Amino acid sequence: MHSTTTVTRILKAAALLAVAVMMAVPAFAADENPSAPKETDRAKASPNVISHFRYHDARGINVFEAPKAEGVDYDGFKLQWGASFTQQFQSLSHENAQSPIPAADTLIKIGSGFNNAEANLYMDAQLARGIRVSMTSYLSSRHHQETWVKDGYLLIDGSPWENETLDNIMKYVTLRMGHFEINYGDMHFRRSDNGNAMFNPFVGNLPMDAFTTEIGGEVYVRKNEFLGMVAVMGGEVRGLVTKPESRSPSMVAKLGYDKTFEQGARVRLTGSIYNTSKSINNTLYTGSRSGSRYYYVIEGKNSTDKDQAWSGDVRPGFGREVKAWVVNPFVSYKGLEIFGNIEQSEGRNLGETVDRKFTQNAGEVVYRLPGNNLYVGGRYATVKGKFAGFANEATVNRTQVGGGWFLTQTLLAKLEYVKQEYKDFPTADIRHDAQFDGVMFEAVVSF
Repeated sequence: MHSTTTVTRILKAAALLAVAVMMAVPAFAADENPSAPKETDRAKASPNVISHFRYHDARGINVFEAPKAEGVDYDGFKLQWGASFTQQFQSLSHENAQSPIPAADTLIKIGSGFNNAEANLYMDAQLARGIRVSMTSYLSSRHHQETWVKDGYLLIDGSPWENETLDNIMKYVTLRMGHFEINYGDMHFRRSDNGNAMFNPFVGNLPMDAFTTEIGGEVYVRKNEFLGMVAVMGGEVRGLVTKPESRSPSMVAKLGYDKTFEQGARVRLTGSIYNTSKSINNTLYTGSRSGSRYYYVIEGKNSTDKDQAWSGDVRPGFGREVKAWVVNPFVSYKGLEIFGNIEQSEGRNLGETVDRKFTQNAGEVVYRLPGNNLYVGGRYATVKGKFAGFANEATVNRTQVGGGWFLTQTLLAKLEYVKQEYKDFPTADIRHDAQFDGVMFEAVVSF
């Protein structure tokens, strides 16, 4: 019965994607961003007045760090607003083989329906040439359903004073200071960030979602195709001065190579490290307060979408200390994109004396049809590690297949089939021989 339902959902997904292909608008002309659709006479791109800026719409696809090039000429103080919104239709089913089954752990019944919408608000201001401030607020999210500020920072790519020495230094150096999304790895540039799902080719993020915000500063050095970054951050999502004996800064570093060749091929390779020696509540893998896109999967009957906001995610529970590294290769050529995530982390929570280890390997292939208004792709991710209290390692595998249609640079519709399997969890755990699968549809507006 379950396999028949799965086949039916796949066929429905394929049919909907075929309809989208047949309804596609004509191919767009080439753009300065080869991965983004071009504006049309009926859908003009929103103007930008902020320098060193990554667009919130499709023009920001496959843009990683904020560009070193100014992008627009400086013409005095400027203020710019933007927003992002997402809405999903979910049709997933789940099952497990837990034994015995405590009353509270009985799987909650789920069906097909709409998830609550997420929304972001952006404020960007140009303070001086090469100096801007950025702030992102979550107007609505799955876990924090009230409005709150996600992050804000000062980005310095130029000197405010006329000094030849400083000007020469700032040709290569970038400074970022504030409370912001840390630059660990490249996947956080491709993930869905609450209301903004424009850069993620799929609906869900990686199972072990490396994303958090911390207070601190970054120093970048960029020359031609090479990138280097070091950062000292607060080690936790909040700024606190109590219990200093239990807290230490986190150190983040990144090295990268990113080159576009004359034939249009692009090769990017980065490696990142993250280290926190002691913390009360480190959130490298638990910092996404917007939650998972897959509502209620493998959750007990008393679950709520707010309190069990991370359904389907793998959270290793490294609250005390974390040591992690990740390598991200990216290759694109004539519409074909290949992205990888090779990651290893180890750490412990407050009640443990021995580190536990997790690995996450993921690969995705995306093909953007000529004009970039349509794409298809697939992603496979596997996570293996030892959870707190487990005698052995457990494994989670996630497969995502789908595609998307850019109606304009600011409008995107996505369709995804997802299947996730849990292996080697204890028989009494709700995740024992569990799995969920089905179809997700997501609409995105971002500008």
